[in-house]
Amino acid sequence: MVTKSHGWSVITAKRFFRRTAVDGERHAGLIREAAGFVEAFHREFPGEGRAERLSEIRDEIELTGSYTHTGEELAYGAKVAWRNSSRCIGRLYWRSLQVRDLRRVTGAKEVAAGCFEHLAEANSGGRIRPTITVFAPDRPGESGPRIWNDQLIRYAGYRRPDGGVVGDPANADFTEAALKLGWPGGPRTAFDVLPLIVEAPGAEPAVFEVPRDVVHEVQLVHPDHPWFADLGLRWHAVPAISDMALEIGGIRYPGAPFSGWYMGTEIGARNFGDADRYNLLPVVAARLGLDTTSEATLWRDRAMVELNVAVLHSFRSAGVTITDHHTESRRFLAHLAQEERAGRICPADWSWIVPPLSGSATPVFHRSFENADLRPGYVRGTCPYRPSRSDQ
Repeated sequence: MVTKSHGWSVITAKRFFRRTAVDGERHAGLIREAAGFVEAFHREFPGEGRAERLSEIRDEIELTGSYTHTGEELAYGAKVAWRNSSRCIGRLYWRSLQVRDLRRVTGAKEVAAGCFEHLAEANSGGRIRPTITVFAPDRPGESGPRIWNDQLIRYAGYRRPDGGVVGDPANADFTEAALKLGWPGGPRTAFDVLPLIVEAPGAEPAVFEVPRDVVHEVQLVHPDHPWFADLGLRWHAVPAISDMALEIGGIRYPGAPFSGWYMGTEIGARNFGDADRYNLLPVVAARLGLDTTSEATLWRDRAMVELNVAVLHSFRSAGVTITDHHTESRRFLAHLAQEERAGRICPADWSWIVPPLSGSATPVFHRSFENADLRPGYVRGTCPYRPSRSDQ
């Protein structure tokens, strides 16, 4: 027999008070994170209203379990998240980040449209502008919209029966996931643009073709080797990271694609040079007539340099913003000096900051950096189509 008190069973009462205690702890934690963010915001933008804002946030959290950033807070938080990105070498211009506030958007179709607008605005005719688009946040009991793609533009990787891959091997799992969701696939070239997959709250993931008019690509040629054009290489202009959540003051925005411009080595050394990506070093070395029978000839190094020369030359000839690793290394140290003068930590992951080409010829190679996981920040969770993989 279950004892009842005022119409409640003892079991029901215990569950209620346990839930109330958990909610209280969660609210208290969120209030602490919000307070820390508001304090930081007002330190950098001194003015009246800090106490009133903290009171507003506290009341909203107690009432709804969450709170809403002002437009100014969102913009500041997104910029500081970039400033805190320990793996990014290009943070000198963090203040220039263009913040697109689409927090009202939750539907998959509308999110996809917002992403395509992002690509058009960020490209800006080749004069790339650092941009972030922020969609609806997570709320108690409901997640915000999520983008499955790791970048808004990626090239497909089609697995062949012999174990090889047509296209980019890094995207083979995503390509299979897209095909299972109904994407018909492209013409099976090395550079088929993958569709956008958006998972809206409470809905199945939806697949959207990326319009060709927002996919600005650069055809790659070499200033000294006419044969390079025969390789048929190209790459897209805007690197837009889209599978990382933006966290500001305890609020998580799971859909927040952000983009800057490329450093040439990202394309020439990693995307094209890595053995588990396009693996073009042997191809370029053969066309250069290099001796590949011995590592001592440094044929890999020489081929990689020419690949990077082609990337930088092609982007600049096309009027598309790009930077080289020597220039960007010096810029990073200028950013680091600015942060030190401001009395702030500048977290940096040495293994990501040092370029993958001629590392010791750049100034960032010859010093150590302090690393830290700071908030606001961009964080990556579990991969939705490859659940065993997560990157924090």
